[in-house]
Amino acid sequence: MHRHFNGFKTAALLGLLTGLILAVGWLFGGSGGLMIAVLISLVMNAVSYFYSDKIALRAMGARPVGQAEAPQLYAIVSELSSNAHQPMPRLYISPTPQPNAFATGRNPQHAAVCVTEGIMRMLDPRELRGVIGHELSHVYNRDILISSVAAGLAGIITMLAHLAWFIPLGGRSDNDRDGGILGALAMLILGPLAATVIQLAISRSREYQADASGAALTKDPLALASALRKIDSGTRALPLPPERQLTSAAHLMIANPFRRQGLAQLFSTHPPMAQRIARLEQLAGNQGPVTYLR
Repeated sequence: MHRHFNGFKTAALLGLLTGLILAVGWLFGGSGGLMIAVLISLVMNAVSYFYSDKIALRAMGARPVGQAEAPQLYAIVSELSSNAHQPMPRLYISPTPQPNAFATGRNPQHAAVCVTEGIMRMLDPRELRGVIGHELSHVYNRDILISSVAAGLAGIITMLAHLAWFIPLGGRSDNDRDGGILGALAMLILGPLAATVIQLAISRSREYQADASGAALTKDPLALASALRKIDSGTRALPLPPERQLTSAAHLMIANPFRRQGLAQLFSTHPPMAQRIARLEQLAGNQGPVTYLR
């Protein structure tokens, strides 16, 4: 599971994001504004961390299911959880026709796996197993914690950028006011942009890692590669509306659920599907043939 290496990369990115926050605070000299932004973002981060599962599941209209209602899904999740020596997560199915899936929960003891009705219809058992391996890897790699912290830090920068525009945080003199306005305007634009770029870097990094970790868990990288091809086609054919609730859960999903065009593609939280598939095929080539037991 390369958890330690993934943690090192994430720590470096989070360190850079924290440095941006300190730089903004130093630039405007607003220690009071900095403290307010930090406190607000910490509260938002805590809510996201402890209730992210409920928020995401509600956004997708998901319902809990058990072994009787979804025997195939239950068997796959039970097998992979047992192989990883981890507790069985809660299972949910969303009525969404788009093929997609996500896992949420701050640790394996509070994990939930959700699949859409669309993905259950589209994938065969082997491909579904590959997807479940990917989603369980997000939980085992502590990606929910990582994304919550990154979102909180990015939120601090965004709040500071807005405070810098509306409030004279630095106590500047009138002679420095024009320069302060220009600096605040630049930070209003560049601050959230920088935070977003770094947060997306973290998100894309963890998707690649979950692909690799999931392939290691299932010992069948080609199954996930095949599933991603079908999911990519399905999400393009049936994009979800970019509503606020769905937007908050989009980064958790195995594929970008929205229409990809223009800047939306540039700032997608998911890496290009073709690159993910190519990496999995390369991994399968290095690993050798795999026998899948139905």
